[in-house]
Amino acid sequence: MVAYQQLFLYNVGGDDMKENILIDKSIEFGARIVKLHNYLVKTKHEAVLSNQILRNGTSIGANINEAQYGNSKADFIAKLHIALKETAETEYWLHILEKSDCLDSNMAKSLLTDCLEIKRILISSINTAKGN
Repeated sequence: MVAYQQLFLYNVGGDDMKENILIDKSIEFGARIVKLHNYLVKTKHEAVLSNQILRNGTSIGANINEAQYGNSKADFIAKLHIALKETAETEYWLHILEKSDCLDSNMAKSLLTDCLEIKRILISSINTAKGN
């Protein structure tokens, strides 16, 4: 594994290899987005927005995971940028769902908090990768 990917994705210590917090958070967030999609479809009969946030919210983790298999540092950074763009779009859809009363304020705030945390970690990771 390329050194910059190793620093980003894994905390290596002997035989113990722990996945990076960003991967864990993106998987947890993606699972929450799937649950949100199911909730919206069942309770609000909202198909268009729920499908859109499902695509964007789950794409974040998929791109973060794909970054670890980048062919180069530039490819690695590009995948993280795609994840960052998906995060920004997910943030937008969460605001729309809240403002349109499809999502209550507490749930929106909770999801937005997680989304913004992933966004901050991605920005930091991109900056670190560019600096190495």
